[in-house]
Amino acid sequence: MEVQRELAQIIRELKDPRIAEMTSVTDVSVTPDLKQCKAYISVLGSDEELKQTMDGLKSAEGFVRRELARRINLRNTPEIRFIGDGSIAYGVDMAHKIDEVIARDNAARPAEAESDDSETSED
Repeated sequence: MEVQRELAQIIRELKDPRIAEMTSVTDVSVTPDLKQCKAYISVLGSDEELKQTMDGLKSAEGFVRRELARRINLRNTPEIRFIGDGSIAYGVDMAHKIDEVIARDNAARPAEAESDDSETSED
């Protein structure tokens, strides 16, 4: 958890213009021997922004690793591999779709209620 928190902080401080502002470290898995680290990165934006962010992070891997070693006292500083994670974008997309369905449902309800009222008043 500490590795994830520090990686997120380091990424926020990077000056590379390719790295999107809305970049999150969604998960980190470190091998027991602390030699390998997979950092799952999500970007709130387009697929192109995710690709550019991943390119920027790939080029900054050495710097990020050195910064991580400076901030966290570990026996070994893991080699970091950044992996794109579309879960946040997927969640936002699903939330928009749900909102659209609810809005359509609510828009259809008053029309149903009016047609029900007109049928009962004609009797």
